[in-house]
Amino acid sequence: MMKAARFIAFLSFAAAPSAAFVARNNSPRSRVVPLKAFPYKIGAKTEGVLINNRFVVESLQKVLPKDVNMSEIDLLRFALAFPDEIEAEKALMNAIQWRQTTGKHIVDAAREAVNKATANGGWENDIVRDSAPHAHVINEFITPKAVITTSTEDGDLVYVIRASQIDDKEMMDKCTVEQVCDFFLYAKEVHNIVANQRSAKTGRMCSVLFANDISGVRKAPDRRFSKALTSSSDQYEDLYPSLAGPTMILNLPLVLQAFVGLLKPLFPKSVQERLVFKRAPVLASLKELTPLSQDPEIRLKFVREVKSLLP
Repeated sequence: MMKAARFIAFLSFAAAPSAAFVARNNSPRSRVVPLKAFPYKIGAKTEGVLINNRFVVESLQKVLPKDVNMSEIDLLRFALAFPDEIEAEKALMNAIQWRQTTGKHIVDAAREAVNKATANGGWENDIVRDSAPHAHVINEFITPKAVITTSTEDGDLVYVIRASQIDDKEMMDKCTVEQVCDFFLYAKEVHNIVANQRSAKTGRMCSVLFANDISGVRKAPDRRFSKALTSSSDQYEDLYPSLAGPTMILNLPLVLQAFVGLLKPLFPKSVQERLVFKRAPVLASLKELTPLSQDPEIRLKFVREVKSLLP
């Protein structure tokens, strides 16, 4: 029971933590805590959100280094998470430092991959998968059977993870913690690019919804895999503030469903605010996640199921 509970708490934290600090920099002056778990309602109009946060966005534009290209939507997400302009500036500069140093190869790879994937007006997902850091090793294990990103009818991204279909032990025997960490940060950077482009193009703020499917889980993850996910996740809210929407824990085993009230306190408080524990019959009926990208009818049923589960 406790092993499964710890695994569920860990999986959600790894997918979308809400109270993290910039990794590898623990001085008190550099640690900035996001103030809002839900800075805007799902479906909010981009123009209206910009108007309400114009003062902080403009203050961020003034401190933006000349060699850094960030859109109004990029800056808006920092303004939303940190309404105080001083805190927003600290968070922004921390993120820029990462993007220009430790994370530069991740940011560059994601930008180039998205440009190539959308060059013909559609979306070539194989280009994005093959461009990920260390894809030649990790793609053998992180496949569309276990991890996939799709979209709701309204345009929000849905990041679906079924951990039971990832052979994490064998993967970690072939990969380092740093390699897997880079891989997941790359996925988050791709989400960030796409979500911000959609927010500007459609006039509707795009969020990333997390669907953690617990179907088939029988054991806690490999400790090395846990370390890699936690390392990438510890940076999520500082690097990509105001991007994550609700975190859904779906299809809990019957033995755990009665203990939801006890499980929730295992999560960070800021994650608790966006947690949803639900059954998702459409998702549970799938032997693997691949149909979500290949079968339009199944995908439609699933994204409508997701919408019905949102708080």
